[in-house]
Amino acid sequence: MSDQKTIYDIDPNFRIGSTLDKTDVVFRDIRQSPFSIHGVFFADGKFRRMPESVARAVSEGVYCLHANAAGGRVRFRTDSPYIAIAAELANIGKMPHFALTGSAGFDLYVREDGAERYAGTFTPPFAVERSFTSVIEFETQRLREITIDFPLYTDVCTLLIGLAEDAALQPPHRYRVERPVIYYGSSITQGGCASRPGSSYQAVISRRLDCDYRNLGFSGAAKAEPEMIDYLKKQDMSLFVCDYDHNAPSPEHLQQTHETLFRAVRETHPDLPVILMSRPRFFLNADARRRLEIIRQTYERALVAGDRHVWLLTGPELMQYAGNEGTVDGIHPTDYGFASMARTLGDLMQTIPFG
Repeated sequence: MSDQKTIYDIDPNFRIGSTLDKTDVVFRDIRQSPFSIHGVFFADGKFRRMPESVARAVSEGVYCLHANAAGGRVRFRTDSPYIAIAAELANIGKMPHFALTGSAGFDLYVREDGAERYAGTFTPPFAVERSFTSVIEFETQRLREITIDFPLYTDVCTLLIGLAEDAALQPPHRYRVERPVIYYGSSITQGGCASRPGSSYQAVISRRLDCDYRNLGFSGAAKAEPEMIDYLKKQDMSLFVCDYDHNAPSPEHLQQTHETLFRAVRETHPDLPVILMSRPRFFLNADARRRLEIIRQTYERALVAGDRHVWLLTGPELMQYAGNEGTVDGIHPTDYGFASMARTLGDLMQTIPFG
């Protein structure tokens, strides 16, 4: 037997503890009051981002991914000295270039004294197959507002929150912008490959602007199908961000669907702010430049028609702060790339009156 030490022996900070040793813990289902659930809803055994029947009608890909919990959050206030979770999962995303903390973990954010900060990640063990428990402790006991971000590429069937038995549990503050921003797009929109759910660009912007949102990113499957267009145009939203360039199978497909999608949304939402984005890439090859011109054409035609509620962000603009170092594989952003996207998009959204 080899006596070679592992990284866990050499550096105990790499150990992931999932043992829950709290004798006073009481678990509550997040579907109970006063927990506030955002970005997802519960139906037929799991949390979902859109109705199962609609997802099935759009495409096999959207159906397979619609219960991935990207953009899901639960919010509440408590003075518990620790927060524990017990999560039951399905379709756990494991990929060689995507941290498990991002694809299957939960992030904990705390709002204190008017500021929101990252407080830790509920990290699943690498061998996770169905469920895990985890706990994050605070140094002091005081009333805090809690946001827990759901995994980006994993279905969540059950989430229980564990608090100290005598802890207070209260509803959270309401978002400043309660009608959600809706993001439609590709794997990048879904969150690949953020190291944590809270590092996705939508989550960063939500914390910055105090706005609710829904993530309708579908990895490899955002193609502006007629059924998806019909679903999107009917949604109640404060702002629409359209970013499916990467999933359009060809420039010709993008040409046939992009303005169609925009016009359908505009017909049902005449004054809705709409932000059109091209694929977030700093250097554009010929194919990417052609696609950008198609998206720009939608934008410029809208301006000519008198539309003053539409904006365009290009890939180089989105990646301006990360340059060519913002992806893990030339396509999917790292946290560095997502931070660049969040800064550029967030700066624009801050100038747009939406709500």
